[in-house]
Amino acid sequence: MPAADARAIRAAWSQIPAPEAGSAQFERFTGQRMERILQIVAALGSTVLGAQALIAAISSLSTPDVPRIAMMVLVFGPLLAMIIGCLTGRWAKQTSGVFAVAYVVALLLWPFVLDLSAPAAANDQPWIFFLVNIGVVAALIAFPAPLQFAWAAGLPFVYGYVRLVQGEFAQGFWITTGFDVSFTLILGMVIISLGWMFRQVASGVDEVRSRAVTAYAAAAAATAAEEERVAVAALMHDSVLAALISAERASTDRERDLAVAMAREALTRLANTEASFAQEGNETPVAVSQIASELRRSLSELGADAVVEERGAHAVVPERVARAMVLAARQAIGNAFSHAEGRGLHVVVDASPATPLRVLVQDNGPGFDLDSIGEDRLGIRASIIARMAAVAGTADIRSDAAGTVVELTWRQR
Repeated sequence: MPAADARAIRAAWSQIPAPEAGSAQFERFTGQRMERILQIVAALGSTVLGAQALIAAISSLSTPDVPRIAMMVLVFGPLLAMIIGCLTGRWAKQTSGVFAVAYVVALLLWPFVLDLSAPAAANDQPWIFFLVNIGVVAALIAFPAPLQFAWAAGLPFVYGYVRLVQGEFAQGFWITTGFDVSFTLILGMVIISLGWMFRQVASGVDEVRSRAVTAYAAAAAATAAEEERVAVAALMHDSVLAALISAERASTDRERDLAVAMAREALTRLANTEASFAQEGNETPVAVSQIASELRRSLSELGADAVVEERGAHAVVPERVARAMVLAARQAIGNAFSHAEGRGLHVVVDASPATPLRVLVQDNGPGFDLDSIGEDRLGIRASIIARMAAVAGTADIRSDAAGTVVELTWRQR
């Protein structure tokens, strides 16, 4: 295989995931999208509830109170960082984890900043309690599933304990705190369960996607192998078979020299590691002048004195088209050497702006009857006509006693 082709194949395969590893690009595509959705929803909800808590906190500061201000900084600083991290998608897990821990610490410290000498009503809700469910949401974003459920189950009871401390464990506080803890516990479990469910669905989609990519990679490899087999078979027919036929039919020194040259050219094609048209090609633009260069090289390898004439060959065509035209023209040139001994061989590459791309291969041989060629002879049918048809081109072959003209045409669609 030519070195350029080997490099191209390695580059292509580097973009396809290994079957056992999956695709790094697609492995968590849906999962990452789901994480962003959860982060944005968490940021929006936290903004609304955080604003309510902030207003309540500010309104509760009748006089400068350093402990309460420090508590506000401890809670709202990490909360703001969490909202920004979730909205931007940067450091979302880290900032959410910091808030989840900071909120638990603030909740545990809350009784120590209270003025327990002042009576508290059971229905009064201090501002810090508005953020209990945000603490659960922060755990959803930051922590693995077991810790999320632990946070959702434990945080309401911490909240309940602090409420009872605030109410000095009075009977009225037990009832309202029981309702609050039950509601917060149920809501927290629902939040964590929904997040877990959405992530599981996204993980399932990513797994199916990974399997599909793996299956596609295997199918692509099989297709590439089949295309390579077809290309090698065509090359063998175009070059080696023609050389063998010429050697078998050679009866003069000139014919033997031509057969040797054709055999050398065939072996060179198989072993040449720098051939620029050694792959099937793609849509990469190729200058038409390169077609002429390839045909000149082929004639040189055959030891022919024929000329390749270029007419307006500054246009570009897809690489697959250029390759097809070069190979079809090589087959026509090989036929001209095999059956007309290369007499009057002339090649024209015409890419005039107002006309389709054309490659003409002419000789002054005795000609032949196209209809009389046996079905087992594939040189013209497969290597010229079918090859041009494969790239939506045409091959017109005219032959009589004055010679043979093979006209290959491709029109830009």
